[in-house]
Amino acid sequence: QDKKIFSVQGSYPVIRNLLRARGWVEKKFSNIIRVGARLGQQQDTQKLLEEEDEEGEEDSGDEQVGWGLHSSLWSPLSLPQSSMVRDKMPTFIWTSQCNAVNYRLLQGHQMVNHFAGIEAFITKAGLCVNLQNQPGFHQADPTTFFPRCYQLGAKDERQAFIEDFRLTAARSLLKLAVEKAGDMPGVMERPVKGAGESHVPQPMPPPAGPAPPSPPELLEGALQICRMQLDSLEHRDIDRGSPMLHITDADWDWILQEHYRMVQEQARLEPSVHQQEQCRALLQQLQARLPQLHVEGDHNLWIIKPGAKSRGRGITCSSRLEEVLELAGKCVAPSLQPGQWVVQKYVERPLLILGTKFDLRQWFLVTDWNPLTIWFYRDSYVRFCSRPFSLHHLHRSRHLCNVAIQKQWRLARGRHPKLPRDLIWSSQQFQLYLQRAGHAEAWEKLIVPGMKEAGVAALRSAQELVEARKGSFELYGADFMFGEDCQPWLLEINASPTLAPCSAVTRRLCAAVMRDTLCVVLDHRENPCCSTGAFDLIYKE
Repeated sequence: QDKKIFSVQGSYPVIRNLLRARGWVEKKFSNIIRVGARLGQQQDTQKLLEEEDEEGEEDSGDEQVGWGLHSSLWSPLSLPQSSMVRDKMPTFIWTSQCNAVNYRLLQGHQMVNHFAGIEAFITKAGLCVNLQNQPGFHQADPTTFFPRCYQLGAKDERQAFIEDFRLTAARSLLKLAVEKAGDMPGVMERPVKGAGESHVPQPMPPPAGPAPPSPPELLEGALQICRMQLDSLEHRDIDRGSPMLHITDADWDWILQEHYRMVQEQARLEPSVHQQEQCRALLQQLQARLPQLHVEGDHNLWIIKPGAKSRGRGITCSSRLEEVLELAGKCVAPSLQPGQWVVQKYVERPLLILGTKFDLRQWFLVTDWNPLTIWFYRDSYVRFCSRPFSLHHLHRSRHLCNVAIQKQWRLARGRHPKLPRDLIWSSQQFQLYLQRAGHAEAWEKLIVPGMKEAGVAALRSAQELVEARKGSFELYGADFMFGEDCQPWLLEINASPTLAPCSAVTRRLCAAVMRDTLCVVLDHRENPCCSTGAFDLIYKE
């Protein structure tokens, strides 16, 4: 009579138990014929449910383990109740697949945990495009929170990437010249230090022999290129034509090859004192125009990602232009869609903990797209790589923090002995580390505001493309990493983020975020004064 009937697709024992505790009755999802469909449409829609993706949640993979005594998908007590509601329509639907529901057939009173049209920001390609093309009135500058990104399958994007790669190499030569003077940690050894830690030099493969020094004109050419880029950024080149027209492809090939020698073969760069001063001054001017100049490093390393996959599948890194473009050629094969792959500038100077790379999973909840209403979860968790960070060793265990990848190397040799065994920290542990490392105010004044700004900007960029259905809501998992200055950088946003426990930390947090999600979408909807748990409303148009 109260229409408290719910259906769940996938392994969500916490959602089931929470709803049952509220007096709801479950209708088995397999009994639903394309939720909301009329009887005459049942036969046509049953096939969709039979072809349900076996992998479950979008970025969880096979991590759904260990819910303890409450992990049964279907309790005996629910069977007679299910029979009672066999001919009833569920009013609350929770699915692991965005396409498990025909949104057009839903009735107004039915709630579902997905929106249609979210591909605009939950795929790497979609996020890349929409952040670049967001309207100017949004004010947020994506270059301040989203590493530069290009679709390899689109001709204009491919050319823009080539130009960016070349300019980054030229800037890297200036940085190497400044590092030669000892002004900043250099390419040969990058010390990493945290609270209570000793300096940990990055491993450097021994050179095969002394590499000859780079020719003097190399640095002069890089200086000239960077001056022209600065003129372009400051619009002083309007009457001079395109500055890149004076540099041939052969010139660029020579500059890139010399840069490869500098980074990979330890070729020597021998700048004069005057050149070092010029490089330092020019980099300072560029820093004011290029927010990513510091974190982009000097290796010119880029990460190549499939545009619509998760859990780190298919990701590779390269610092050679020809390797990236070779992959780009494969992207436009007849069996693949153009733009299916993206290339993104790698954050070469990340904040490290115990000499190890990490990222942070942050939850956002959208309860309406018109007006756009965004909630931010106060608790989050950190995911570590299993081996020390190194730009000279590009193994996945050092660079990809996904749980599905790192679980293969959790007990590998070389990991820091103080890393947690399950490679997971709570955000409270992270905050404690920051305090001990001398960054006591970073969490409240830089990290949290930065994550909120990035999340809101990313969601706003796709607002016109998402179907703003009343009654729908959706929980998103955004992944961030941080520069050495603690500035957050958005990597991607996942729909159906994994809510299965892979550690003691995630067991507690995932159960809490599901509980609080129900508080927002069920209780707060009826009573705006009720508690929303750890969710804070951070944006409402």
